Amino acid sequence: MTSAAKPRIPDPCCFVIFGVTGDLAHRLVTPALYNLAEAGLLPDKFCVVGVTRTEMQSKSLHEDLMKALRQFATRPINEAIASKLFDCVTSVNADPSDHGSFDRLKAHLDAIAARGIRNQLFYLAVPPTAFKPISDELGRTGLLHDDGESWRRLVIEKPFGTDLKSARELNHDLLKIVTEHQIYRIDHYLGKETVQNILVFRFANGMFEPIWNRNHIDHVQITVSETIDVGRRGSFYDATGAMRDMLPNHLFQLLALVTMEPPSRFDAHSVRTEKGEVLAAIQVQSPEEALRNSVRGQYVAGRVGDRQIGDYRSAPDVDPASITETYVAMKLTIDNWRWAGVPFYLRTGKALASKRTEVAIRFKQAPFSMFRATAVERLSQNYLIIGIEPTEGITLQFNTKVPGPTVAIDGVDMRFKYKDHFKVAPSTGYETLIYDCMIGDNILFQRADGIEAGWQAVQPFIDAWDKAGGNGLALYRAGADGPREAHELIERDGRRWRKIDGE
Repeated sequence: MTSAAKPRIPDPCCFVIFGVTGDLAHRLVTPALYNLAEAGLLPDKFCVVGVTRTEMQSKSLHEDLMKALRQFATRPINEAIASKLFDCVTSVNADPSDHGSFDRLKAHLDAIAARGIRNQLFYLAVPPTAFKPISDELGRTGLLHDDGESWRRLVIEKPFGTDLKSARELNHDLLKIVTEHQIYRIDHYLGKETVQNILVFRFANGMFEPIWNRNHIDHVQITVSETIDVGRRGSFYDATGAMRDMLPNHLFQLLALVTMEPPSRFDAHSVRTEKGEVLAAIQVQSPEEALRNSVRGQYVAGRVGDRQIGDYRSAPDVDPASITETYVAMKLTIDNWRWAGVPFYLRTGKALASKRTEVAIRFKQAPFSMFRATAVERLSQNYLIIGIEPTEGITLQFNTKVPGPTVAIDGVDMRFKYKDHFKVAPSTGYETLIYDCMIGDNILFQRADGIEAGWQAVQPFIDAWDKAGGNGLALYRAGADGPREAHELIERDGRRWRKIDGE
């Protein structure tokens, strides 16, 4: 077995987190920083500056982050490593509405730079409405100026825009302040090992790429199902919905990795160019096509496991008459040589029967005329399934002969699971992404053209739904596998969804 090259240690840098006391920073960013420290992947000269909107002492922030680590750590905590990490934490109060506060932030960072930590990474773990005001202030104060001797990078969380128009405007505004290579539009799905492995699986194995096209593939299903309900995120979610929250980012990133052409080389420019090209090739549907090829649903009361879940409309901060979707299913096609005529079925939703994220590639069926004595239902569909959550791995379904004197056929699975082959410590999925931000590798981050291509593909669905209002909103019971209409969407093509509660 070939050992992997040892990762290089990033240059000295200051990690500036806006929204440092928020849920995202607590649950994901803080444990990821600790895991990087434990792995020895942080530079010796490293510090964290937490930016808060209200006054907070550095000692209090240190204690807050340590508490978050104890609650959300993915592995046992080494107290010495944690203490060293959080001893470098300082707190600064800054609000975009107060120009003077960002001048004070600049003075604080200048003092840190004088100690030899000149590189700065600005992480916006804040609501999308704060992206532009914060970026404008960072630009005004010169904090995003990349002078060639030290670097400045800006990390932005999803959702990047709320529609095509707003995404274009945000790209335009940011690119007046920073260059494209300084922007890291982060999508935590791309930090998952199995997602990154899609490229390796496709392009490093000569047996798969020759059949990865319309001649051999019948259709593709991409599923992201969640068991959780909206919880206490009602205010955000009711203004966003499943479409905007999941489709242009998470699901489209999976779609792009599965469908992109081979890049000329494995670098950020080449990979992101091919991803942008295939997303731009998604057929833009008419309003009538968008309604016919999509289903939007909303959960009503039911049981998920041992949890009783109420109606979505009864959740805190949700409009009692809300028509916001908590479930989406859609059919897309890609207008290029490789994928012409191959349908792609995407679905995502909350309060479903089980948590599952997977890409299922269904290959075309072989002729069965020579096996007339075998019942067709005993013949397995040939699926290649890339499992991302909860089980990371790859499964190949195929037919084989049942032992015995007669030729009987049954479907079997060949499975590879990451946990069985690689002994890797549990992670948040953010470790690789944060590390890549620090070393300046943006291969796993979205570029402006890819962002806009994704919104362009979903905009007809958004417009058609807005025009339809509450008409066409399907209801499904919490704990089910989605609304009945979603099954009708795929079954009218003679296909069916894979069960989300099966292995």
